[in-house]
Amino acid sequence: MHGFITHSFATETDTHLSFGSAYTGQVKADLHCHSHFSDGKHSPEFLLQRAADNGISHLAITDHDCLDCHQQELASTAGLTLIPGVEISCNWENREIHIVGLGIDASAGDLTHSLDTQQQKRKTRVRAMHDKLSSLGIGGLDEHMESLPAVSWTRSHVAEFLVDNGHCKNWEKAFKGYLGRRGKIWVGIEWLELAQAVELIRDAGGFAILAHPGRYSLSRRKLLQLLDTFRSAGGEGLEGSYGNIDPVMRKHLCELAMEYGLYISLGSDFHDADRHWTDLGRMPSLDTAAIKNAIWDHPRWHF
Repeated sequence: MHGFITHSFATETDTHLSFGSAYTGQVKADLHCHSHFSDGKHSPEFLLQRAADNGISHLAITDHDCLDCHQQELASTAGLTLIPGVEISCNWENREIHIVGLGIDASAGDLTHSLDTQQQKRKTRVRAMHDKLSSLGIGGLDEHMESLPAVSWTRSHVAEFLVDNGHCKNWEKAFKGYLGRRGKIWVGIEWLELAQAVELIRDAGGFAILAHPGRYSLSRRKLLQLLDTFRSAGGEGLEGSYGNIDPVMRKHLCELAMEYGLYISLGSDFHDADRHWTDLGRMPSLDTAAIKNAIWDHPRWHF
């Protein structure tokens, strides 16, 4: 069943439970979404209002390699707690893996410096893609990118440009024909190593969460290897539910989380209100066993 993630938590008088008073009563959490500072379509203010309208009580905005959302003053929204977050791209065995950091200090020096470096790499990549497109007779990508509010430039921005200007029918064809590893304008990036990303998040006081593990097209053996590496590096949780996750994968990931001693997080990975199949708070529900292992039951969780 799709819908908001809701759980009735005990009152403060139930002292045998470890989570704090912020999680008493009804909670609806979405701990993964994006603003226009990375590849989302909307401002942080829009996301906060949308979350409030959707009845969400705890929201994490987790832009790609970018903390700008959390380095500005945002008006508080009644009944909504904003949790500072980020989604860091990293390398594991020559694969791009994403690690979400929740509850981070957005002013932490090592983290902000490393993310600045990632952003520069992103810009260098897109400019190289611009040059390759120009050699194919396709101009205008540089102007398109400069017109956006995005701080963190992504391949999704390039796909949008290709589709909007009639060079590709849809995003799938843009990635297959141009942006994927075998595409006409493929440019790789040397990301942070996975262990570095986890360390940066932990040093910034946050929780390192393996984002959407079912999207990496890994064999079971490789997925278990990834979990071993992630846990050994200090990772503390994985996303057990996210937008459009397969029910079999959701069950499998929640079982793996408990097997590996990892907490379970969840998030819609929302980007754009015009994509009517997704929305803030919209992801499959966790079952009772998974809820008992949720990230907000972590002893350091204080939101």
